[in-house]
Amino acid sequence: MQELKKQIFDLKERLEAFSENLDLPEKRKKVEALELESMSSNLWDDQERARKLLTELGDLKSEIDEFDGIYSEAKTFYEMAEEDMLSEELEKDVQRLLGEFEKIELRAYLSGKYDRRSAIVSIHAGQGGTEAMDWTHMLFRMYLRYCERKNWSVEVLDQTVGDEAGIKSVTFKVVGSYAYGYLKGESGTHRLVRQSPFNADRLRQTSFALVEVLPEIEDVDEPDIEIKEEDLEWQFFRSGGHGGQNVNKVSTAVRLIHKPTNISVSAQTERFQEQNRKIALNLLRSKLWAIAQDEMKKEEKNIKGDYTPATWGTQIRSYVLHPYKMVKDLRTNVETGNTDAVLDGDLDEFIEAELKI
Repeated sequence: MQELKKQIFDLKERLEAFSENLDLPEKRKKVEALELESMSSNLWDDQERARKLLTELGDLKSEIDEFDGIYSEAKTFYEMAEEDMLSEELEKDVQRLLGEFEKIELRAYLSGKYDRRSAIVSIHAGQGGTEAMDWTHMLFRMYLRYCERKNWSVEVLDQTVGDEAGIKSVTFKVVGSYAYGYLKGESGTHRLVRQSPFNADRLRQTSFALVEVLPEIEDVDEPDIEIKEEDLEWQFFRSGGHGGQNVNKVSTAVRLIHKPTNISVSAQTERFQEQNRKIALNLLRSKLWAIAQDEMKKEEKNIKGDYTPATWGTQIRSYVLHPYKMVKDLRTNVETGNTDAVLDGDLDEFIEAELKI
């Protein structure tokens, strides 16, 4: 039981050090100030401001309560260890608590301006026809399963299906606390090597798909990002997806082109054109923010954690299903032979390793 006692003592020290880094006294003061503000009679005069205030208040309280709960339980274990009241049952509880603490420790790496936000994820098929489109569909399913594990909700914003199978491209919003912070490292090219299921000779085939991850950004977040109406070209068309007769018979889908940058975004999953227009504007705003971050990165090359653009030249992970099974991240060298688990959404090891770089 000496090893268990050491783990308990080490955990208490780590918690105390982490408490200082969290600056809990300052966060408690912030909670008090936000609670006072939330009780204002004119809070909902500005609904956008009210929503952001209550979201920030809820996140802060959750963060503090989670730490307080872990610290209180660790303190009890520490007192039991000092009195040599250790048991196999206590060892299980300590391991569970260590796991919970490591999760909040990991979130300390998520300190970017928009890391707490929802994420907008796009997946695009590379060259390779049906093979690449099927790979895009496999990646889409992988991320859906990962989001399920995180209890995040997913809303498809735009999707173009393949002619024979798979998906040419899909854009979806992931709604959940720290969704962007966790997913931002998935940006880049994902490479698949396998025996082709679309070829009678079962030839070995290499396919590529590009993943792009952006934070959800609204106009109040980045006042410096100016979108002028004269710079926009709107196109309207009928949705090709599901949604009932109205969606398919009326031109509710929109495509927005930003003339200065030639950026094009689409939204077609909502039933009304105005809703899709709003989604498209937010997508454009996120892409313009990404360009601004890229420019900043070029000027400040030594700053860690800045936006890294998702381009076909930034291959981040290789998924080999034949002649052997291996998923390997080319940035962290994390690898596993359990390809089925990874493609079923078990991405924690890869994502956590990238966050700690």
